[in-house]
Amino acid sequence: MLPNQLTAASFSAYPPEAKALAELQVELLGRLPLAFLPLLLRELIVYDWKFPAERAELDRQFRYLSNNPGLPAFSQLKLSRELEQSDWLNSPAVFSEQLSAHLWATHQIDAFRAAATEYVQRATASAPDPPLPAHRLGVAIIGQGVDRNDYRLFRKLRPNGVYYTQVRHENGVQTVLDAVTTRAKAHPVPYAHWYIDGGSTPSSPASLATVSYAALAASRATLQARMQKAYEASIFDPEAFRTMLAQLRPQDVGLNMSRDAVLDRFRLSLLTEGSGTQVFATTFVQWAARETLRRAQPLTLVARFAPRQRETQMNELLNERQRKPELDPGGSLVDADMGAYYTWLNQQRLPGDDKSAFLVWFEDHSEAIAISPVLAHGIRADSPIELADLIAKIA
Repeated sequence: MLPNQLTAASFSAYPPEAKALAELQVELLGRLPLAFLPLLLRELIVYDWKFPAERAELDRQFRYLSNNPGLPAFSQLKLSRELEQSDWLNSPAVFSEQLSAHLWATHQIDAFRAAATEYVQRATASAPDPPLPAHRLGVAIIGQGVDRNDYRLFRKLRPNGVYYTQVRHENGVQTVLDAVTTRAKAHPVPYAHWYIDGGSTPSSPASLATVSYAALAASRATLQARMQKAYEASIFDPEAFRTMLAQLRPQDVGLNMSRDAVLDRFRLSLLTEGSGTQVFATTFVQWAARETLRRAQPLTLVARFAPRQRETQMNELLNERQRKPELDPGGSLVDADMGAYYTWLNQQRLPGDDKSAFLVWFEDHSEAIAISPVLAHGIRADSPIELADLIAKIA
């Protein structure tokens, strides 16, 4: 099938909301070049499980394409007959992987990248981002379980904010949650306020979208068993392995934690698309924070890192349910310190970066770094300050 052969009935296998949108845009979809269309369909086919920010971005692309359907840079790419005859309509993700291999093999990858970059820039510039109801606030809590520390924390972040050495932190985690809950109530936007925890999650308010490494233990164990089976096969096929992960549904790993299909799909994607998220708590939190910022573009994000298990052989890592993992709090602190830095970088890539604020607190200790337009850069503050007051300064 070629794009100009599409009809409304072509999308009968799509989920309800994606199907309705495809039927509405079928005339436009039929005018797009095949080197581009499946990439758009890869996003459209999962429309039912996208966050509001992602839906808004897809809607913006459709508005742009309605005035610019030709996309000559994509039309000039030469595709193989095998790609044209593949099921790009119902399996656009598989087509995308095959397209990538084809472009590399035929030395067209540079032309494709140039076309993609130009498209993203033009589509983004076609409609400005709406104003935010509040500036973004990110909080990273690191170092859980660490008694003594000789590692110099926040070395990447210190030039950008104020390093506090005397933070009073009684009931610190709850203090942070209380502050972000108040913020969520003041700006009740769906999926705009998040709490990600790498360990056992305290009781978190319903106003926060919550992702917990510990709460996903059963799903991770099911997935680990599937992964181990694939690794132990006489012939390990990486492409088949990746396809297996991509085709999993939430119910396949017991992910029926809530009535929120969007959040369950997101939790599944963290385990199937991230590398190491199935076995390392710090990796899980860092990846979850990255994906939350990229996809949901939240106003508020709290990422609490917890100790990960020590690195060991793969068969032991994937047998977490059958043994009690040995934890590495000290190494996890170093991981989390760098993870907090990457989380800040990812937050700064979002619209409104000039007004956003970020806080990293060494859990159960007096050290923190705060970054905000209202604070100085690259200085040290040795005067005592309550954690709640520090959050209030930037929130």
